[in-house]
Amino acid sequence: MRRAAIAAVIAAAAIFLALPALPFGQTWLEPAQARAAGLVLLTLGFWAMSVLPEFMTALIFFLVAMVLHVAPPQAVFAGFSSAAWWLVFGGLIVGAGVERTGLGKRLARAMFGRLGASYARAVAAVALAAVALAFLMPSTMGRVVLLMPIVLALADRLGFPAGSRGRVGLVMTAALGTYVPATGILPASVPTSVLIGAAEQLYGIKLTYGPYLLMHFPVLGLGYLAILVPVVVRLFHDTPRPQAEREAATAMSRDERVLGWVLALALLGYALDFVHGVSPAWVSLAAGLACLLPGIAIVSPKLFSERVNLAVLVYIAAIIGIGGVVEHTGLGTRLGAMLIQAAGLAPGVSAYDFAAIVALCVLIGLATTVIPIPAILGPLAGDIAAASGLPLMTVLMIYVIGFAVILVPYQSGPLVVAMQLGGVSARQGMRLTLIMGGATVAVLAPLAYLWWRALGWIG
Repeated sequence: MRRAAIAAVIAAAAIFLALPALPFGQTWLEPAQARAAGLVLLTLGFWAMSVLPEFMTALIFFLVAMVLHVAPPQAVFAGFSSAAWWLVFGGLIVGAGVERTGLGKRLARAMFGRLGASYARAVAAVALAAVALAFLMPSTMGRVVLLMPIVLALADRLGFPAGSRGRVGLVMTAALGTYVPATGILPASVPTSVLIGAAEQLYGIKLTYGPYLLMHFPVLGLGYLAILVPVVVRLFHDTPRPQAEREAATAMSRDERVLGWVLALALLGYALDFVHGVSPAWVSLAAGLACLLPGIAIVSPKLFSERVNLAVLVYIAAIIGIGGVVEHTGLGTRLGAMLIQAAGLAPGVSAYDFAAIVALCVLIGLATTVIPIPAILGPLAGDIAAASGLPLMTVLMIYVIGFAVILVPYQSGPLVVAMQLGGVSARQGMRLTLIMGGATVAVLAPLAYLWWRALGWIG
């Protein structure tokens, strides 16, 4: 079945790539859009089915995009110039320092030292820590690179070696707990930030912190955690085998103290970006550079070459590059318009319209990753509101539920980074993302509909 699925993906991608040469092809998609559709389908399909290592598929994406002139280099390689890429780059350097100095183990003891030998308590504590950071740090990627070394140190403390069920569960809890609940906090994720800009620029709607939190966090935050923790415990349950804490009473080394100050200043920089206006990416890069400076030398050149994972950086660049290609060719807007036309929205059936708009977002998220959802559907929100009879503000808020649905790991860059740092394969991670994505659609979306009716956002 897997071979048949791979063959089907390759065949479908080949059809789209050949579409511009067919006499009827350009009536469906413009040539650039058809080539982009074939390339995106091939790339996402290979990632979803783990046909090749993720970075190899990413390199195929870059090669095919340039050879077939799918989009200009500035769109294809947009990931390498994006803030998210540099944030991960700096975070990888800091992460190497946290592991070398042992500061991660010390922080894990401080944050999770009283959990005892309970896997359920460990999962719940990691989930709560991930959500708590979302109120302090606006950058999802920044939270991932800060939290993952601590979570891995916790896994070591509990006796979960690399590849073990318990370790995979803790990593996936941190990964999903960092992103999905944060979609209910303004602004604590990239899609949310894009939605803020689209709402204000296109419609003059200014989203504010309190009402946004009230609409989304009770369901996407608290509701998601209430499902995530028991599901992880059931899927990845393992018996903790706590390691001896011989180093617990030792004083902090010089490198630990210096790195502690670097992390504290970085956290302060992340949290206060609305004051100083410096992107979290450059805060992360500054922290990484500080670890490399000769006078500090927390990360040596040799350690840098060994621990800064080039494969992760190539993978992230390709994920962002897909968004650039989709946006440049207009494929996303074309896809959104086609899906809206097929949705059959109609006034007076708010439950169906609500579900149909969520489904539109999910399909676009599968085709392009979640970040472009508000960018693609933002300009179409007025048309969707007119067709469905729902208020424009309600339509914009439904998009939030759509980009909170993660069915496969490649849809979210921070999730990919967390899994790569934690040594979790796409196949291992997909066991959880399919269940949690399905629960978001089948359980949390209906709860959000009922909650919004109670709040008066849906008549």
